Amino acid sequence: MARAGLTADRVVTAAADLADEIGLENVTLSALARGFGVKDASLYSHVRNVADLRARIALRATGEFADLIGPAVAGRSGKDALAAFADAYRRFALAHPGRYAATNLQLDPALAAEAQGPRRIAEYTYALLRGYDLAEPDLTDAVRLLRSTFHGYVSLELSEGFGHPRDIQTSWHRSVDALHVLLEHWPTPERTTPA
Repeated sequence: MARAGLTADRVVTAAADLADEIGLENVTLSALARGFGVKDASLYSHVRNVADLRARIALRATGEFADLIGPAVAGRSGKDALAAFADAYRRFALAHPGRYAATNLQLDPALAAEAQGPRRIAEYTYALLRGYDLAEPDLTDAVRLLRSTFHGYVSLELSEGFGHPRDIQTSWHRSVDALHVLLEHWPTPERTTPA
């Protein structure tokens, strides 16, 4: 649309920036239109609805996330790779809380399959864990462990949920050290407690 110079890319970029400022859940087409100084209807030639907009933010954010993780882990292995991955993960989440929230959205499988960002993040994660000599189904279990640990930590940090005076950065590094030890000593099936 010529008015306001709107393009799909510009709309998604503005929406991602807005998500970082006010939270992904608060991004609406009305709020976005106000930012551009246009009526809501002006956005409908670029996005179908708010769900479509949030999916596009998620795709943009996962690409940006992958762009940060890839170079961080390149040429590294073991604990060094884990620490670089973890630090890139945390850096992205803290710098871009709205974009980070979008990376956790459940996308339509067909849309996710076409996207490069989610695939690249998965590839980096599985490559990192293969360095610990893990194979399926342990790989999937370890991916879930890392994701839930990192997500839980940064979510608490973003919500100022750590009230103890202990330095948050120090606790982060100790947590990554503990994950490294666990990954090096991954439980074998005979040591796993039945559900």
